[in-house]
Amino acid sequence: MLNSQKKLYALGRLKSGEMNKSEAAYAQHLEQLKSAGEILWYKFEAVTLKLAKDTRYTPDFVVMSKNCGLELHEVKGFWQDDAKAKIKVAASLFPFRFIAVFIRTKKEGGGWRTEEF
Repeated sequence: MLNSQKKLYALGRLKSGEMNKSEAAYAQHLEQLKSAGEILWYKFEAVTLKLAKDTRYTPDFVVMSKNCGLELHEVKGFWQDDAKAKIKVAASLFPFRFIAVFIRTKKEGGGWRTEEF
């Protein structure tokens, strides 16, 4: 492939459909929840929501809870750019439970911290 044909990505960004380390760790967590019967199903980058003309939001995971409700989970190390604004707008427009998920450090006891919108 020629250099001119390669897509350039911002530092730290992955191709669509590829998980970063935090997302991969969260997928493992979701798999454990699924095995325990706490959730029924999940999928990475399964939906894209149209927020406005030329503005879209793709949550990291769609999760089906054990009561068959759909939740949209966003895995974050920290908030940047317009990510928090987009999730707030999406939560105001769509009837889903929106959850931001942050990995806790070992010093914080590990696991996951959540913020619901």
